[in-house]
Amino acid sequence: MIVCPNCNHQNPDGASQCEACYTPLPVTASCSNCGAAVQTDAAFCGQCGFNLRPGSIVPEVEVTVPSLSPVGPTVVSSPAPDLVPPDPLMAMEPLVTLNKGLNLEKTPASIPTIPDPPPSPSVPVTTESVATPVNISPTVPGPQPAGVAKTQLQQQSARLLHVQTNTPMELPHSLSVVHIGKPNDLVPPDIDVSGFANSEIVSRVHANLRVEGDACYLEDVGSSNGTYVNNTPLPKGNRHRLRPGDRISLGKGDLVTFLFQIS
Repeated sequence: MIVCPNCNHQNPDGASQCEACYTPLPVTASCSNCGAAVQTDAAFCGQCGFNLRPGSIVPEVEVTVPSLSPVGPTVVSSPAPDLVPPDPLMAMEPLVTLNKGLNLEKTPASIPTIPDPPPSPSVPVTTESVATPVNISPTVPGPQPAGVAKTQLQQQSARLLHVQTNTPMELPHSLSVVHIGKPNDLVPPDIDVSGFANSEIVSRVHANLRVEGDACYLEDVGSSNGTYVNNTPLPKGNRHRLRPGDRISLGKGDLVTFLFQIS
């Protein structure tokens, strides 16, 4: 996947522009070590860390390896600086207490005891504790509603409206890939346009609609006369994320045209 530097949208490998914001994508190449996709100006592979520029100098990290011999550990790196010894603990002076005869007497050091403050008269003090019952029964999940659509786009019932005849064509809810074209033995179309006028300019296997989550993408699969979105040609292999109101033309001349709608 190629991440768009403008909107962080993940695009498929080989795409030349972002599907979401149409920003030109950086040129990528394959890592010679692991084959992962990396930018052509990258110095290291983000997948395996391989040096993509053999002429550059890679800094070496020295480590200390413990030795199993009785002589001691083998030090490979430079020695660490000596640690500063901590300051000695201060000896506690004996506490001086006052006895009944006002005579000063030294006693061993002890931890002074602070008496508890008297309770506030406004707050009654009680010694009884109330046990609160705790519900430890497992939570039983509720039944899932039947017939829930897989994607939000399918719940909203996406369709294509044929502009020349004002004929709506609903997208099948059970398919994640909808084939557009004319009858053939290789890939039968899910949306057959052979009944419309000027359908001879449409290839038998012309374009696909891919439903992913709440988004729908249009891609040309190698048609003879091309696919256009809002009068802009869609390159083969590139995907365009459709938005309500987008104008889709199958072939040149805007003769077989559909509007993408969500109802």
